[in-house]
Amino acid sequence: MANEKQFRARTRIVATRSVAEYRATIPALVDRDDVVLEVGCEWGTTTQVLARHARQVLGTDISPRCVERATKMRPDLDFRVLDAFDVRSVLDLPQQFSKVYMDLSGLSGYRGLLDLMALVNTYAAVVGPDTVVVKSGALKHFAQRCTPWPGR
Repeated sequence: MANEKQFRARTRIVATRSVAEYRATIPALVDRDDVVLEVGCEWGTTTQVLARHARQVLGTDISPRCVERATKMRPDLDFRVLDAFDVRSVLDLPQQFSKVYMDLSGLSGYRGLLDLMALVNTYAAVVGPDTVVVKSGALKHFAQRCTPWPGR
């Protein structure tokens, strides 16, 4: 049975479909006081855009090759190898993140959507940012079709 407290995280979750939508959220949602974690940075292009708006940004990817390439292309930014599902390693980082950006395009289809929803909920509850922005067409499609029942 679910514990109702696990669903009381106050984190705003923003679902985007494309890279253009994902990046369009940055000037609207990120400000100079924010410390941002990007999960799934790949080339570091979005990390660089985030850095223009935030106080501090950390770009992460599970692939050492991606992190090495991003670091070579953007040596002034901080990139690290990190598995998105290893939330303990996020908590071990010295920063507290006010925003989390997630580009986990590899999580698609029905099973991937379930994994992504669980991951986003975990970050909201455990990492505790005020906002999580996710690039996932499947999640955006699902969210657009959800209507919370007002209940009593």
